[in-house]
Parts: sequence; structure tokens; C-alpha cells
Amino acid sequence: MKRNELVENIRRKGSFLCVGLDPDIKKIPQHLLNEENPLFAFNKAIIDATAPYCVAYKPNLAFYESLGVEGWIALEKTIKHIKENHPDQFIIADAKRGDIGNTSQLYARSFFEHLDVDAITVAPYMGEDSVTPFLGYDGKWVILLALTSNKGSHDFQLIEDTEGKRLFEHVLTTSARWANEEEMMYVVGATQGKMFEDIRRVSPKSFLLVPGVGAQGGSLEEVAKYGMINDCGLLVNSSRGIIYASQGEDFAQAAADESKKLADAMATLLKEHNII
Repeated sequence: MKRNELVENIRRKGSFLCVGLDPDIKKIPQHLLNEENPLFAFNKAIIDATAPYCVAYKPNLAFYESLGVEGWIALEKTIKHIKENHPDQFIIADAKRGDIGNTSQLYARSFFEHLDVDAITVAPYMGEDSVTPFLGYDGKWVILLALTSNKGSHDFQLIEDTEGKRLFEHVLTTSARWANEEEMMYVVGATQGKMFEDIRRVSPKSFLLVPGVGAQGGSLEEVAKYGMINDCGLLVNSSRGIIYASQGEDFAQAAADESKKLADAMATLLKEHNII
């Protein structure tokens, strides 16, 4: 999906919501365990209920890989269902891959050729030759980890060099030489708040994937205040707060209700920034 297509979807729907598809077999409603593939049954219901209110889905690979072959089948069926029934959705494989060049080439082939997702999250620690194999696929995106929402992010990402430049800023400036804003986004956690100003100072035009709104306590209003640009430039993800809004048979409707709440708030912010 090209950037202009993503922006068009954001404006048309009045939403920049990404729904995280993190189905834990121990947390999904118990009645689904009787299904042939419980994870896919859960995802399908969530997707069909929330699609009107979001522009992206982000399956986290760990929740599928933990179940072996059955989980991988659920992932493939989930992606196929989105593509066939909700083709305007941007699909992100939250895989956090990144390895030496020939290994990254195979990861890229797996996600962009076999699964045919729109984007993959990539870890930058091994440098340029671990990231560039994911680039060059037409309409596909690398989403590079920059400043994450977890507590341990401060262990490395905020380390300063002798000139006071922090590691996440080096990631932003260095990776900007590898790809443009049509191919690369960055992960920036919603819990970072005002630090979005620092991100935008270094990367004023890049799209940002923003986890941490909802269960992790990030503020949607702060993210928009400091991170929104003239074509939005944000995909804000919520996972647990949406998909586990109910443990009962009404789980899909509860997910839709939570998605709508977020989408309505996003529409207000988009109007305030004159984007819609």
C-alpha cells in the first residue's frame, strides 16, 4: 500500500486506528476453543466487527508462533481473510526481525512475498545490511524500532553520546539515509508523551506506528498534540484494550464498541488539525 492510499483511508474513515491482533489461547473466550482453529475464529470475529473503525491490523507473531503449525495456519488464514474481505486495511506483521543480510532476505521473502503483508517491524541494532533486504518491495514498508513504550526502552534507547545525542536519534538520522518516507516508518511508544517533539524534530515527515494507547496507559491526545503532521503521520495501535474488552460471547461487539470510541476521538483530533 502506497502512502497516499493509507492517508486517503485515514481521511475517508476519520481514523488512524490500528488494531493489534494478539490472540492468546489462554485469554480468548472459552466457547471458541471448540472451533477448528480458535485463534482464527477469534480474529475473524474481531476483524469483521472492528473494520469500519480502523485502517490497519497488526498481528504480533509471538501469539501465533507459540502454537506452532496451528498458530501459523491461523496467521495465514487471518491475513487472507483481511485481504479478501477488507482490502483497504494496512496489514503489519509485528515480527521485529533483523539479522545478517542473507537471513533478512529470507525474512523479507516470507512476509512480503509469501504472506504479502504491507509492512514488517524490524530491529535496527545490527545496522544497515540487516535492514536494507526488507526495502525495495513496491508498496511495502519497513517499520523500524526507534523509541518503544516498554520500561526497559530507557536501558539503551536514551543513552547519550559525548554531544548529547541519544541512541534513538542516531537510529532516526542514520536510517533516513537508507530509505525515504514512502518506505520506512518508525515505532514510537505512546507512553513517551512529549518526546514526540524530539522525534518530529529529527523525522518531521515520517509515519509513526504508536503502540501503548489503552492498556499501557499512553495518551492519544498527547500523541496527536506532539506527533501529528499535515497528513496525520500516525498509526496508533491498541491491542488488549480492544480485543479483550469482553470475555463473553459478546466479545466482538465489545471490541467494536471500544474501536468506535477510539475512532470517534481520533476523528475529533483530525478535525482539530484540519486533516478532515
